[in-house]
Amino acid sequence: MSWVLQMLGIFFLVGGYASVLSYRRRKGSTRAWLGGRLARLGRPVLGVTAVWAALLPLLHFGLGVPVDTLRTASTLVVQPLWFVGVYAVVTALTPYCVRAARRLGAWAAAPLLGSVAVVDLLRYGPYADAVPSWLGLLNVLPGWLFAYQLGVSWGEGRVARRHAWALLLGGAVLFAVLLLLFGYPASMVGVPGEARTNSHPPSLLVLALAAAQSGAAILLRDRLGALLRRPALWAPVVVVNLSAMTVLCWHQTAMLAAAVPAAYAGEVPGLVGAPDSTGWILARLAWMPVFAGLLLLIGRYARGFESPWAGTGPGRRALAGLLAAGFAVFALGLG
Repeated sequence: MSWVLQMLGIFFLVGGYASVLSYRRRKGSTRAWLGGRLARLGRPVLGVTAVWAALLPLLHFGLGVPVDTLRTASTLVVQPLWFVGVYAVVTALTPYCVRAARRLGAWAAAPLLGSVAVVDLLRYGPYADAVPSWLGLLNVLPGWLFAYQLGVSWGEGRVARRHAWALLLGGAVLFAVLLLLFGYPASMVGVPGEARTNSHPPSLLVLALAAAQSGAAILLRDRLGALLRRPALWAPVVVVNLSAMTVLCWHQTAMLAAAVPAAYAGEVPGLVGAPDSTGWILARLAWMPVFAGLLLLIGRYARGFESPWAGTGPGRRALAGLLAAGFAVFALGLG
């Protein structure tokens, strides 16, 4: 299931494509363009962390929620936000990605693949015991920049259908080889108890999947575009896209809004307790409409964080920053 549902490769591909189109249409300097892009990413993150920082004392002292429960909830809120930091870094590299795409075309992403392959060889190869554990962190930037660079090259018109087929087939073959012959974990997300993980930091298997997914996405783009000319399909896509950062930042809060109160009732199937059975999964699916309804309710108010904070003075912005920093310290167990 994670091979299909882990869509970060396509997300970075589309992000690179959209960034290069926006970069070409910029009216001011590169610095101003980058500042605008980073502000769009940062405002929703600052909003959700500041709100949670203000809620923690109320939940603990007012409603008696235990500190351990609050720390677990805070960790769940923070976990999806690592992606925003990585995405901000690769966005800042857009001008350099554009230069690489214009010079090398689709091949501009190849050195990134090679870099991850070398690091994986060192940390999983015959001399892995002599390699420091932090070496895998070297894969974080090239691992997620790979699909972004493909998107930039695609936006520059340097990825043809033959390149897309090569990505799809080559990625699928590399994925199978790594999985069957080199013992990479099958799950694309971290699994408790596994000695190795593919996603934190990204392994070569993640890039193989991203290559296959990117090739398929590029090949299907025209067909999907034709479908989205129908207003009934186009409208919901646009609505979700306009609130993408709100969904990312607040979906865990929506889940916790149901799970934390339910915790007082014991192990509610699909909501509280270990996900260790098929029955739990089915129960979780039954809870999904509740989560969606809570997210819509929260998003109605949280959506404002995505808009420019034109009416917010420097004092309030500084306070929001301090609250967000305090929440991060608490969630990460640093204080």
